[in-house]
Amino acid sequence: MRRSVFPLALCLSVPTLVAAPPRDGARPEVIGLDLTGMDRSVAPGHDFFAFTNGAWVKRTEIPADRGAFGVGEEVADLTDRRTAALIKAAAASKAPLGSDLRKIGDYYTSFMDEKAIEAKGLTPLKSTFKAIAAIQDRASLAHYLGTTLRADVDVLNATNYFTPNLFGLWVAQDLDDPTRYAPFLLQGGLGLPERSYYLDAAESMVTVRAQYLAHVTAMLKLAGIPDAPSHAKAVLELETRMAMVHASREESSNIEKGNNHWSRIDFQKKAPGLDWEAFFGAAELTQPEVFVVWQPAAFTGLSALAAEVSLDTWKDYLTYHALQNRARVLPKAVTDQSFSFYGKVLSGATKPSDRWKYGVVVTNQALGGGVGKAYVARYFPPSEKARAQKMVVNIVAAFRARIEHLDWMSPETKAKAIAKLATLKVGVGYPDRWQGYKDLKIVAGDAFGNAERAERFEYKRNLKKLGQPIDRTEWVMNPQTVNAVNLPVMNALNFPAAILQPPYFDPRRPMVMDFGAIGAVIGHEISHSFDDSGSLFDATGKLNNWWTPEDLKHFLASAEQLVKQFDAYQPLPGLHINGKLTLGENIADVAGLAAAYDAYRLSLGGKEAPLVQGLNGDQQFFISYAQSWREKVREPRLRQQLLTDGHTPAAWRPTTVRNLDAWYEAFPVTPGQTLYLAPGDRVRIW
Repeated sequence: MRRSVFPLALCLSVPTLVAAPPRDGARPEVIGLDLTGMDRSVAPGHDFFAFTNGAWVKRTEIPADRGAFGVGEEVADLTDRRTAALIKAAAASKAPLGSDLRKIGDYYTSFMDEKAIEAKGLTPLKSTFKAIAAIQDRASLAHYLGTTLRADVDVLNATNYFTPNLFGLWVAQDLDDPTRYAPFLLQGGLGLPERSYYLDAAESMVTVRAQYLAHVTAMLKLAGIPDAPSHAKAVLELETRMAMVHASREESSNIEKGNNHWSRIDFQKKAPGLDWEAFFGAAELTQPEVFVVWQPAAFTGLSALAAEVSLDTWKDYLTYHALQNRARVLPKAVTDQSFSFYGKVLSGATKPSDRWKYGVVVTNQALGGGVGKAYVARYFPPSEKARAQKMVVNIVAAFRARIEHLDWMSPETKAKAIAKLATLKVGVGYPDRWQGYKDLKIVAGDAFGNAERAERFEYKRNLKKLGQPIDRTEWVMNPQTVNAVNLPVMNALNFPAAILQPPYFDPRRPMVMDFGAIGAVIGHEISHSFDDSGSLFDATGKLNNWWTPEDLKHFLASAEQLVKQFDAYQPLPGLHINGKLTLGENIADVAGLAAAYDAYRLSLGGKEAPLVQGLNGDQQFFISYAQSWREKVREPRLRQQLLTDGHTPAAWRPTTVRNLDAWYEAFPVTPGQTLYLAPGDRVRIW
């Protein structure tokens, strides 16, 4: 349910930060619904999140090292502790040299060896700084920029698309011809989260920019740059000019506007300024003749900057980013300075997370398939996989029934929607084939070099896809990730093992609660194939309008109704939820919850669920859903999410219930209450 702006991956918005620890290895304490976390003084129809989570919010403090805290963080913390134990066991096992287990252990222990990292100082960056200093003309600038191209669309954490490099690469099925892979190129280069951070005149943003300038200055001082303040100012000015040509979040979400096929010669004509042949040569992209350029105006503008901005400013810019990008494997002074801005200013945290937590993150990024294989063997039994697969089958069937019974959709469009649903490939727990790391060199004691080589390995792995048959079994998430994803071009879903655990999925409690939590997640990801972006793709994954004009008109009208509904919410003074930016996720929430509800009712075979904890089945379902979005967030993190993320903040996700008739009867909800919608105003898309 968390969608990257690059809409070829639509993901779950469960927060994946690490929370304050429970007992090591323990599951969350509460089995069933957390009645003590509810605030019964609040009417469900006025504020359903507060009704289901208000007491928990009042008594909960966000840990000092976090910008947010909630149920997702609790699950992620438990998962990370388990994963850390598996990684440490791999390190202690002294597995054979060259084996994946040995590489996992050596990668983690090298990252954790802070004394060795401190002793090396900035020496690991010596060759990078030398290469930057050697830039003497525009061709050598283009060549260096080409070496920084990476496959770094962040679909693993899926917060949004972000790359600090000038451009980013994503290799995926071609939208016009899904039988082949295409290289997608995307805008990048900013050190702040999004263009508005540079351009918004609000006082809060002016303050953030001043703090960012101080951060860049401090980093350049650490790099040994004389007169760092003036050089940092030039870097900020360059990034501001980049932001001015960047496409907005809303523009980047428009698939049809993003599907721009450029031949190699088009780059010199449409984006003059950068020596594209030098860039492509250094990026090892000499073979592809056609690229998909997602934000063409940004490429034109960024390329012009490569010709207009002085080489000295470009060198300062590249020096700063080289230092910032490797902060975690550099001495403490660099790491601390990085946290002082990205942790404190942008997230509101007051202290860094424990290093072992970062160690888990970076090891998962580098060798996630190998770690995931060990995690699944230990923590995801076949019985849980089978139970989850059964739930998927039930919710797919419920979604199909909803399509068949739509009174506004023509038989022609229904047939194509059902055909798309029939070809949906659902991966549960872990991939069919495990990724190997034979060609990834890991050297014990070389944390910086390991990070460089792992990033390069992933880049080359993506390049190798070009010209090869499409692999629809490929996963983009590790099994130990607390998240889920829909890949519209592949018409595939991934539900990692780590999200298939309590409190989302728990064999110890009534199934109705699972339908409200993980069932809504499953329904959400299925629904992404039919949201404002997913509905543009046919059953083969081709960008193809399969709607009749009248059906599309009705769909868009309902979508606009949902946009207005979410535009009205104001989480911070003067800052509303962007209903257009969050539309795809909100559609999937409405449709996914409705399908999960239908599946829960069908599973009872016409009977009513028994009372549990004094609540009937429908009440259990809706409360379970709302408690699965339990989260408390700091203001800087919330502001960043509202400006950059395609997801409604967690505390506003439970408002989805106001579009389902059954919710009104379950509590009950009456006219005049804040969340009440007249039947004709309730959004019913699927």
